[in-house]
Amino acid sequence: MKILILNSILRTSEKNVIPVVDSIKDCMIYNLGLGFKNLGHDVTLIAAEDYKPSGNEFYDFEVIFQKTSFKKLFRTGVLPLQLGLVSYLKKYGKNFDLIISSELFAIPSFVAALISPGNTLIWHEMNIHPKLLKKIPSRIWYNVIVRAFFQKTLVVPRSGEARDFIKQYVTNISDTIVEHGVNLRKFVVTDKKKNQFIVVSQLIPRKNIGSIIEKFHRFLSKYNRKDFQLLIVGKGELENEIKKQVETLGLQNNIQLLGYKPHEELGKLVSASTAMLVDTKQDLNMVSIPEAIVCGTPVITNMVPSTALFIRDNRLGIAKNNWDESDLNELVENQELYVGSCIEQREKLSVESSARLLIDNFTQYKPEKNSR
Repeated sequence: MKILILNSILRTSEKNVIPVVDSIKDCMIYNLGLGFKNLGHDVTLIAAEDYKPSGNEFYDFEVIFQKTSFKKLFRTGVLPLQLGLVSYLKKYGKNFDLIISSELFAIPSFVAALISPGNTLIWHEMNIHPKLLKKIPSRIWYNVIVRAFFQKTLVVPRSGEARDFIKQYVTNISDTIVEHGVNLRKFVVTDKKKNQFIVVSQLIPRKNIGSIIEKFHRFLSKYNRKDFQLLIVGKGELENEIKKQVETLGLQNNIQLLGYKPHEELGKLVSASTAMLVDTKQDLNMVSIPEAIVCGTPVITNMVPSTALFIRDNRLGIAKNNWDESDLNELVENQELYVGSCIEQREKLSVESSARLLIDNFTQYKPEKNSR
């Protein structure tokens, strides 16, 4: 198949500041493109130019960066506007067997649903209205635009929560949930774990890193686990504050702030860890969670991420609000059970598996739609 992927926003921005990076090859959507390519399909990805990397790099398939317009109104970190997409789809849209666009609340999805409704699939992950302007733009979009223009376009949810949210506005929803896939070539698996936990996160307020450090501190003291380490991978505005917290608690020998790590190195660190820890205040979808699972590394998280129920129901770690030091110890004591459950899920969470499911959903839906 000839497949077009529309995904304007390649990375999460903080306060509408687009992070400058050397490469996009660690982005979830780029690796999904690789999944399609590995299955033998011809892939093109279109993204907003604002997310173009600083360095020149070779891509495994065609990547097009389109200019964005009217940035004060259409913020590039939230709802970018690519005027060139209209002419591109009018000229080339019919050449693609399948167009996959991220999110119902996205201008590229609207353009694709208008111009190429017959070969467009919306891969949707949001399960709440974004807080921007007191949720008013999102509520208008779903109640007016989505109800009026997306009823002939298949929507595939990325979680059960996303499906429950969007069924208020559309009826053409797939029964199959297609999760974010992981490039298994970059994330190796092992059941041999070191006495270490890992956090993979921007060092920003909503990630709640300070809370994780406090819980880790109590775990060391209560269970006499002085040999355990906590690795924190990532950078951000709270780095100095976190360093001070570590010093105040006297944990310099137990906590390492490692900064940014490329995917290959990150995969090795995650794979060697007893668990990945999450206590986010806001993030619904975290690519780092399935990346940990395919490494055979369980996840301890609160119920905010949309994968929390998946983790709980499949014993891929511990998912509950207000998890604490006892949960860290529970996972250490029963490590073999949780690690084994993660390894069982590895192939199901590959980018190839996600790509195959998206194609299967589309091909099953299309005959039904054309018979109406």
